[in-house]
Amino acid sequence: MRVLFTDYKFKDIDIESALFHDAGIELVTAQCRTEDDVIAASAGCQGLLIQYAPANAKVFSARPEIRIASRIGVGYDTINLADARAAGVWVANSPDYGVGEVATHALAMVLTLLRHIAFYDRDIKNGTYHYTSAGRMRRVSEMTLGILGLGRIGKRMAHVGRNCFRKVIACDPYIIDGDFPAYVERVDLMHLFRDADAVSIHVPLNDETRGMVNSSVLNIMKPTSVLVNTARGGVINIDDLVLALAANRLDGVGLDVLPVEPPGMDHPLLKDPRVLLTPHAAFYSVESERELRRKAAQNLIDWQQRGRPTYVVVEGNR
Repeated sequence: MRVLFTDYKFKDIDIESALFHDAGIELVTAQCRTEDDVIAASAGCQGLLIQYAPANAKVFSARPEIRIASRIGVGYDTINLADARAAGVWVANSPDYGVGEVATHALAMVLTLLRHIAFYDRDIKNGTYHYTSAGRMRRVSEMTLGILGLGRIGKRMAHVGRNCFRKVIACDPYIIDGDFPAYVERVDLMHLFRDADAVSIHVPLNDETRGMVNSSVLNIMKPTSVLVNTARGGVINIDDLVLALAANRLDGVGLDVLPVEPPGMDHPLLKDPRVLLTPHAAFYSVESERELRRKAAQNLIDWQQRGRPTYVVVEGNR
């Protein structure tokens, strides 16, 4: 079996190389950015190990020998699932490697914004040293935490956040009532954004969620509230978010993900002192990165050895 590692941002690929070597799988590497790059690099390959490169009908049609694509990550928006299903290509991911990291990163961003930690740091470095310099603050234990998406990470966010906040509410139409923790109140989308003092986003990116956080919900948020996104950048309509900030609809925003990464240095979000940014790092710890990469590679090994990857997103027939 031959596998193309389509692209990666890791400092080395020792983990993948060792796993594939032991399994007798040939590994080919590239740094693909487009479908044409993937097609050119994947000649003779039966599997794709993908970080950010695209895989869709164009790729599957040009390379009918490709039988499985494994994504390094929870999300799989770079792989067109409908195209994979139509072509009979297996799709797999790494769904549970960084649940704790993302949830604690999101909570850290929420509390940093509500307690104005970054603002105090900025003021002190600019010569101002006073407890009121960063503006008025309310007691977090009297606030409501709102969670959009109550999957693995959303549930963990609710769990780690419940002792900080008076109340936890969540919106997820795909989770049955019995899967809502007893300490989480179910609400609809509009109630979530209207009632929460802090909203944390934990939904996948798909046709339904793309741009769902837009002016219709941003404009009903409390002007003292904060918004945090550690999911996918495309879930928020960034133009609407910039307008909401300009209209003082929000007290603060924390973004680990953006529609375009990295953003241009002239982007208005980089110039707004109420915006806290991290470089798509919520998933990261030494341990989580190791687990992420091992599970994504193991999907390909399992398919070769057993005919089925461990973490199936789309069942193939190739």
